Amino acid sequence: MLGRRQIREKVVESVYSYYQNPIKFDVLEKNMFSGIEKIYHLYIYQLNFLVGLKELAENQIEIGKKKFIKTEADINPNQKFINNQILIKLEENPERLFFSGQHKELKWDLHDDLLVKTFQRITAGKRYQDFMKEGEPSFEDDQKFIGKLFLRYIAENDDFHDYIEDKELSWSNDIHISNSMVQKTIGFMKENEESRTLIKMIKDEEDKTFAGKLLRDTLNNWENNEKKLGERLENWDLERVSLMDKVILSTAITELDNFPFTPSRVIINEYIEIAKVFATDRSNIFINGILDKYCKDKNRI
Repeated sequence: MLGRRQIREKVVESVYSYYQNPIKFDVLEKNMFSGIEKIYHLYIYQLNFLVGLKELAENQIEIGKKKFIKTEADINPNQKFINNQILIKLEENPERLFFSGQHKELKWDLHDDLLVKTFQRITAGKRYQDFMKEGEPSFEDDQKFIGKLFLRYIAENDDFHDYIEDKELSWSNDIHISNSMVQKTIGFMKENEESRTLIKMIKDEEDKTFAGKLLRDTLNNWENNEKKLGERLENWDLERVSLMDKVILSTAITELDNFPFTPSRVIINEYIEIAKVFATDRSNIFINGILDKYCKDKNRI
């Protein structure tokens, strides 16, 4: 599983949103969980894109077979890509199939312009051509190839980012989470095991309770946390601390105070990483310093 960093990210986003535009807590909490659910939709959408590439390759082979004048490549097509073991496992995954059946808008049409153009870029690339020329690939070879293909042509593809932003605005902010989910899904696959279970951010009731409590407690303790932060600022005024830095610090202090069974260093490291996503370049250093001092003052292990 991904762990709880992504849940913490959504709590930080929700607290920041609240102080930009205050709304009732139950609405804020509902919006947070709705946003988390939308990340799973994006995750399935990206997995379906990989499956769509495989289906497009299969379609191209079938078209070649039906040509009146055939080339050797049409008669004996190279099937290494469509036989890639990772793509087959994704294609056959029952959870992906079921969820896509329930949400047909997450499926890709083989004539979709982005899918076709991405497939053309992939097949024209050196990595794809080298892969197709090599001998029979091992499971690890297939896994490594699809992992790099996903990173290059989906996760780091600006056209893909623009496309999904037009489809669902919130996805543009959360694609780094979905990218991580897809990469872990590919990396977790085993050669002789069925790929049955996909990744969810909220995996059980305990995770849901954690998210709701962290959000509620952070909002309820905002003024106290500001005071705690102000007491630990050196040669710096509280008013000069950015709202995002305050939100990250207040959420972290709330977790340090109210979730005693999580080691302090784990919590600090999580919010340092969150600062790298949401805040300025030097915020992670500032946040590390404040939280480290807070833990020492409180003798928080």
